Amino acid sequence: RLKSAVSIWRNVLPENVAGKVVLITGAASGIGEAPYEYGKKGAYLALVDIRDEPLFHVAALIEHYGSPEVIPMVADVSKLHDCERFIQAAVLHLGRLLIVDFYFFFLTVDHLVTNAGVAPLYLFEDIDDLSMAMPAMDINFWGSVYCTFFASSYLKKSRGKIASGCGYIASPRLSFYCASKAAVIAFYETLRIEFGSKVGVTIVAPGVVDSEMTQGKFMTKNGQFIVDKELRDMAAQQAGYEAQRRLNQQMMEMMQRMYPNEVFPDVPDP
Repeated sequence: RLKSAVSIWRNVLPENVAGKVVLITGAASGIGEAPYEYGKKGAYLALVDIRDEPLFHVAALIEHYGSPEVIPMVADVSKLHDCERFIQAAVLHLGRLLIVDFYFFFLTVDHLVTNAGVAPLYLFEDIDDLSMAMPAMDINFWGSVYCTFFASSYLKKSRGKIASGCGYIASPRLSFYCASKAAVIAFYETLRIEFGSKVGVTIVAPGVVDSEMTQGKFMTKNGQFIVDKELRDMAAQQAGYEAQRRLNQQMMEMMQRMYPNEVFPDVPDP
């Protein structure tokens, strides 16, 4: 179950993270469980999820794999004050001393992984109450924004990294999920420009991963994909359009990095 998720994080974690402080949301299942890799590499971990039992189970396993310290915290990332609380708690419990240019910084975080998410599954025309759409934006988008807001000052001190799991291609029955992920991508792509070299930003788009969120929606309990042929063909056609859009976007991103003052003259060089 964790094989594909673990391979993702092995590629995301080429650096030596031993002794570094890492905060991960949505840590109780799916891709969130891949922080086993962080534990194996000797990182200090603060794990956040809204479900207590699976969260504490994952925390115990990560300690077994070699993490020097793991702190599980039950919180709802869609709530602003919950995010502020667990960021501060993680920093107070795990934050390490950092010395930069003879200045002493206490309480710093090295990595933030905003992984918490939900994927409500229905056709837009079948929605009879728009409140059904709220969790996707509140958790997927605002949960990422809140965590980043409260952690960014610590990440800048340590020249740390932000990682987020996202999706690029529009998929039928996932209108609000796709919209929330598009917002997350745009948010972090903008921060990549604003932060410059101060904070690294990594956006991971792994596709469908076997997890509690996907079982019964995209996969059976045995891990087999559930295929609606008509919707599959619609998605395949959309993927072709998306590939061209992504190519255009990547060309723009390359121009932004090569000629930042010409593309965005008001943004200073990093």
